[in-house]
Amino acid sequence: MTGQAAGPEHARERPEPVKLWFCPNDDLAPGIAAILTRHWLDEHEQQIAGRFLFERDRRQYLVAHTLVRRVLALESGIPEAEAVIWRSARGRPFLQKPAEGLPRGGRELDFNLSHAHGHNLLGVVRRHRIGVDVERLDRGDQGFGAVVETFTASEQAWVAQAAPGRPRDRRVLRLWTLKEAYSKARGLGLGLPFDAFSFTLAEDRGVLAFRPPEHDSGHGWRFVELEPVPDVLAAVAVLADDGTSPELHLHHGFPWGRAGYRLLTLPEPVALSQ
Repeated sequence: MTGQAAGPEHARERPEPVKLWFCPNDDLAPGIAAILTRHWLDEHEQQIAGRFLFERDRRQYLVAHTLVRRVLALESGIPEAEAVIWRSARGRPFLQKPAEGLPRGGRELDFNLSHAHGHNLLGVVRRHRIGVDVERLDRGDQGFGAVVETFTASEQAWVAQAAPGRPRDRRVLRLWTLKEAYSKARGLGLGLPFDAFSFTLAEDRGVLAFRPPEHDSGHGWRFVELEPVPDVLAAVAVLADDGTSPELHLHHGFPWGRAGYRLLTLPEPVALSQ
């Protein structure tokens, strides 16, 4: 679902904003979630939900995938139960477009989902690809030491400069979420080693420079760091081109409707470093 070259018709279209939905599990009551999943999720999703041993994991899956189908219905015009979602060989999900095109909002639509410990993040764009990731700082046995070992030497050194505890953990998660978001936007997942590309980050928030992996197409990228609620860190990666609006709409809660969002401005495409 890569974007097409911009022709005259594309040039007349108003660029669509990047849209994010941040939805804690608690924003969808268990009883309502159970009703929606029976009606909206397909047979494959129902089977996966039935395999979870723990109710908390089953609930996480059901809320996340109910969120996906609701947002896709709002953005594409395809009813929740009728959306066909397929996965690439690397496991990345895509919306199957009807032969006649999407009922609402143009020809293309890409989405990406992340969920962690009771929180869900879903991103949608109209052109090219989007990748998102969300993680919690207060997640018990974090195993951050093993995570850091996957980073480049310069990133490991930057992490080590922070005081042990929460400051260092925050640096680890900032890098981890950005790397996850980028690899998911590329559709490569775990097939892209995290030491094959690197970020240079500002002290508080923001990407100063990005060294892409060798096989990157050379296009610029926009990276967004967010903390939608305290101690929950999120990252977004979007391919930068003239067809992408500089606006980002951040929705909070389960999307019963399209209204009500926080308007943010996407940062400029990040400088590429060698």
